Amino acid sequence: MAKGKSKEAWEFFGELLRERREAANLTRNELGVQVFVSGTYIGLFEQGVRKPQLDVAQRIDVVLQTGGIFERTCRKLVDGSPYAVYFNDVAELEAQATKLCEFAPTVVPGLLQTAEYARAVTTATNPFATEEYIEEKVSSRVDRQVILKDAARPEYWVIVHENTLLTPVGGPQVMARQLEHIAELVRKRLVLVTVLPRTTGAHASMGGMLQLMEFSDQPPTAYTETEFSGTLLDDPAVVKQAQRAYDLLRVAALSPEASLALIESAAEEFRRCASTT
Repeated sequence: MAKGKSKEAWEFFGELLRERREAANLTRNELGVQVFVSGTYIGLFEQGVRKPQLDVAQRIDVVLQTGGIFERTCRKLVDGSPYAVYFNDVAELEAQATKLCEFAPTVVPGLLQTAEYARAVTTATNPFATEEYIEEKVSSRVDRQVILKDAARPEYWVIVHENTLLTPVGGPQVMARQLEHIAELVRKRLVLVTVLPRTTGAHASMGGMLQLMEFSDQPPTAYTETEFSGTLLDDPAVVKQAQRAYDLLRVAALSPEASLALIESAAEEFRRCASTT
């Protein structure tokens, strides 16, 4: 589904929600209490700014006695997305964020991946997939990167674990180009990348990837991801914990200057390996 049509569809979802809520004589806060989200989020759903997760849509159907219309609409919109179900909302939110902070413990973040690196990662996790499927996933990942080229791009802070720089995903040539790409983005000041050295040992986010998102007109959100699933976190107390974990990672990371030097050194080493094979 094209991005423009997707936005229009979610706006329609929001308009329908407002109409059904008002017909039931419920305020946003009253509906929010019954479906376990804040009234603020009900308002964001109605504006088409935020997309409710499936379980929230199901609870709205029950409270408003709609016969499942919101669940069916939500499923249809999610199925039309090129992303995994658990990542669909995150991709939408990234495009609205004013600031993104990300920790990558094992793989280069999607917003920084070259097409070759993305293809190697996707193929490794989907060894029996068709070439068409692989290319669709790679294209959707690369397409997300348009937010870094926009004049209103978000501040983008990234912490990568040193192991991420040293794992030869796709082979030394692919990895050399990947690290050179990151270095170029850093030098252009499109992203600020720091490296968490291996000597750090245990660190504040041992569970996996962590992303924090800030917005001009919405509460901050956190997102965590493991190998097979992801979780979008809206609860203010949980988001605060995630922010603290990220702050601890930032303290343990190398300086931006030392990090860039390490990235460029690793790229040079991969380039040397590629030339000898």
